Amino acid sequence: MQQTSPKPGATLGIIAADMREVDRVIAHRLASNVPLVGTVSQYIISAGGKRLRPALLLLTSAALGHQSEHRHTLASVVEFIHTATLLHDDVVDDSALRRGNATANETFGNPASVLVGDFLYSRAFQMMVDAGSMRIMQVLADATNVIAEGEVLQLMNMHNADLDEAGYLQVIRSKTAKLFEASARVGAILAGASVEHDGACATYGQALGTAFQVIDDILDYDGDVLSLGKNLGDDLREGKATLPLIAAMQRGTSEQAATVRAAIEHGDLDKLEAVIDIVKQTGALDFSRDAARTEAERAITAAKSLPGGDYTDCLIELASSLLDRRH
Repeated sequence: MQQTSPKPGATLGIIAADMREVDRVIAHRLASNVPLVGTVSQYIISAGGKRLRPALLLLTSAALGHQSEHRHTLASVVEFIHTATLLHDDVVDDSALRRGNATANETFGNPASVLVGDFLYSRAFQMMVDAGSMRIMQVLADATNVIAEGEVLQLMNMHNADLDEAGYLQVIRSKTAKLFEASARVGAILAGASVEHDGACATYGQALGTAFQVIDDILDYDGDVLSLGKNLGDDLREGKATLPLIAAMQRGTSEQAATVRAAIEHGDLDKLEAVIDIVKQTGALDFSRDAARTEAERAITAAKSLPGGDYTDCLIELASSLLDRRH
């Protein structure tokens, strides 16, 4: 697989007009008679982000020949669901920085962030009805439930240095990859896709979301604050045993493993530099990148089973470009 792929922003130029329409729908549906709801919602939505989940829905539906107006509404729905999870995540994680800006909970307080997250969830479900498809509602409702379970599972695993790779994958496939999978599947359902194409879209979304999260976890130990938009070491502070740390404990000396284990159990940022050194020295970053590459290749294989064309090519390029992601 080539390593000189275009960046995601360039790759997604093919749906630029659709994404502008999604932004218009988002702005319209954020309206509320309660001023604080609109203020907090607009704050986090306007902070930017990659909009990968709505992009997946648009790309898969277009690759399968569907171009109805419902795609913009449903793309907005998945962005609202994602944004609601961010609001709740930042409260649970006590995060202060996201996308280079102060988090909503840092700016408006925890109660406002939780309640506006609830507003976005409920608004998303109001909008789902517009498509008139029980199957789409089932996919998105099931995904929202799985995401919530993933959040609880992650909470239970905080400061658990015994979490293994399988347990880690279970968390990220629930918490992160499930909405990628649902977004791609909704695109297929809108297009009236065959069982085979529906399954290919679901596989693509899950694999892409898994690769995306693994890379995100790598960047917590191999990124920089300016490009990443969040503080390095946040995962360690929160006691998250992510793949780079799991691999470092497996591959390092007993002394190195003990250092990483203690840092996870105590959320010890004083050990951040030592942990970063261990992660690099043990080859844990390369191991984790290989895991992300395997998922990206799985996504590419799934995309290649879809009808050929510019939109399918874009899906393939998007999966390949994730491996070069620096933020």
